[in-house]
Amino acid sequence: MTTMTIQVPDALEKEHDETVRLIAAKLYEAHKLTLGQAAEMCGMKKWDFPAVLAQYDVDYFQYTAEDVIAEVERFKKH
Repeated sequence: MTTMTIQVPDALEKEHDETVRLIAAKLYEAHKLTLGQAAEMCGMKKWDFPAVLAQYDVDYFQYTAEDVIAEVERFKKH
């Protein structure tokens, strides 16, 4: 992992862990991180991270309706 330094308001000083979890959840939601990468960013195990996603109303499953239809069509061909 790479270390980044960001400036945040003093009000977040005591909220370090929560701020990191929020950023990781939102980066996962934006498809910038995998579940494993987001969990690692928070110092968590991958199987524990879905609880963080739920805390910030981020869907664990990142499928659109079009993704589901494409998957069904792919399986029909086999």
